[in-house]
Amino acid sequence: MRLNEWFVPRFGSPRFRAAVGLLFLPYTGMVLAFTAFGAMLAEVVHWDRVAAILTIYFLALGIGAHALDALGSRETKPWGDIFSKRQLRLFAFVSVATAYAIGIPYMLGPAPLLWWIAIMEGFFLLAYNLEWFQGRFHTDGWFALSWGALPVLAGHVLQTNSISFAALLVAAAAGALSLVEITASRPYKRLKRSTASGPASATERVQMQQLQSILQFVSLGVILLGLGLIAWRWTE
Repeated sequence: MRLNEWFVPRFGSPRFRAAVGLLFLPYTGMVLAFTAFGAMLAEVVHWDRVAAILTIYFLALGIGAHALDALGSRETKPWGDIFSKRQLRLFAFVSVATAYAIGIPYMLGPAPLLWWIAIMEGFFLLAYNLEWFQGRFHTDGWFALSWGALPVLAGHVLQTNSISFAALLVAAAAGALSLVEITASRPYKRLKRSTASGPASATERVQMQQLQSILQFVSLGVILLGLGLIAWRWTE
């Protein structure tokens, strides 16, 4: 179980702690910041659309994708038996359906180009987290595209119904930052699992601390940058 992760609160019942942990808030926060990166590139910022894309990704990724990830994990049940498979399926269905319900009016109205991103993200939501096709899409590269680059483009497209060269560059940067996160996260999780049954060696403790610091600082930096961009455009 992942209740001892750094992003899980140390207080409350196991069910409360698991519910917060399931959201993977630092990593979800990175993706929300990426949508803000794209939105803030627009010449005119429509703040209702900023709120919409943040809500869409919080629901679809923060809740839906992580619930599916808990269902589709081939290695272990990350939250033990705290949530049943039925509950995880319900979390995923309700959150993803609500996210699409929020987005569809915009796709039928001012941002029809968003349909293409919505379709791709819907595919990756299932193929990555449920490890379809023998896990072929459960790789670092597809992770960087689906939860790094595409959120930037989604935020920009919802504002402008277009994809600019600047948005593509920022999307590439977000993909690179996502690669930093996922390439640190995978060995970190392996070390956590390998030391779960006994005390970690001094070398393992140092390695885990280094990887954890990378995860903490990259997520914090991305989130603060997103907030800074929002504050800048809000006060223009």
